[in-house]
Amino acid sequence: MNRTTTRASLLANVAEISELLAQQCDAEELAATLSMTSVEALQGAGIFSMKLPAALGGSEADPVTQFEVIEALAAANPSAGWCTMVGATSLGMPGAFLPEAGIARMFENGRIPRGAIVVMPGGEARPTAGGYQLTGRWAFTSGVRHAEWIVACARIMGEATEQILIMVVFPASEITIHDNWQVSGLKGTGSCDISVTDRFVPDCMTWDLRHAPPQRGGPLYRLGLPAFVAMEHAGFALGVARCSLNTLVKTAIAKKRGYAPGATTLAMRPLVQRLIGHSELRLRAARALALELNEEAWQTVVAGKLLDGRMQSALRGIGTYCTEVAADVVTQAFRHTGGSAIYSGHVAQRCLRDIQVAAQHLIISESSYENLGQFMLGFEDADPMR
Repeated sequence: MNRTTTRASLLANVAEISELLAQQCDAEELAATLSMTSVEALQGAGIFSMKLPAALGGSEADPVTQFEVIEALAAANPSAGWCTMVGATSLGMPGAFLPEAGIARMFENGRIPRGAIVVMPGGEARPTAGGYQLTGRWAFTSGVRHAEWIVACARIMGEATEQILIMVVFPASEITIHDNWQVSGLKGTGSCDISVTDRFVPDCMTWDLRHAPPQRGGPLYRLGLPAFVAMEHAGFALGVARCSLNTLVKTAIAKKRGYAPGATTLAMRPLVQRLIGHSELRLRAARALALELNEEAWQTVVAGKLLDGRMQSALRGIGTYCTEVAADVVTQAFRHTGGSAIYSGHVAQRCLRDIQVAAQHLIISESSYENLGQFMLGFEDADPMR
């Protein structure tokens, strides 16, 4: 499929399952993991495979399309949107970078599995004959309870001064899941810690995170990091904020607040009118910049070029910016939705908790602004992933 057809198909599939996903939110918060109803809906709609190379049956969707898909999912069910970010990347990266022998194992008989990925180097890989002995513990493994494969980052520790980071892929059946996902928001993602001890990983199930070239697929896999994942955070944040603002609009039209006779609806209050109008423009402005930068990045790799450090930093920075704008809009919308929003299960409260937890992610820390500033100021050691 071409880019336009892929986008239309994926967004149509999201629209078809959005109501079902929204209905799962309360149960998923209680269970602290996505329901299999949501998982099967996402998998059946081809959402988890949107970053997978077309040669392996995926959509190989461009970053703008990915942004829009995650935005729409997050507006319906933030935990499903977040697990899509993780699940899609956990297939897209190994799908592009694993050698053929590894693909034969992970995608046995052409079947597309489910995965979870953690890019923070929580493990140590010790070289041994034919591969590595892996030991480690990784936090925030979103979607691990429905994953069949784990994709994780590990350090190769040796005498060399340079630390080598590799990605390792191994069956989820061999991990220990630590039931520690008792958190304030994104409860339905099931982002528990996981660990393995002295687990053998063959060479064919690994690749060098920083230096390995893609083995299959098109320009999407030349984006590099953080560009390959930065758009996900921007789309997620703006989707949650859109849901929150829409909830306030509906509430404001119907709800009266006050004790005096003749109390008016929230919609009649100038303060609420201003908040809604201002928030609308802020979200649209942040969204427009995110789309502009990701489209620029896409056209760069389509032309056969690599993204420079400044562009990588800008893409990470717009993820941070969208999250900051979204968090402020969600917080104000919650404040003006009124007392009903404080109860568990209310959409405004869920959006508030979820966006605050999402804002803690390392990719969208404020260091992203510093990194961009360093590139603009000509610092020779500037690094978009610092």
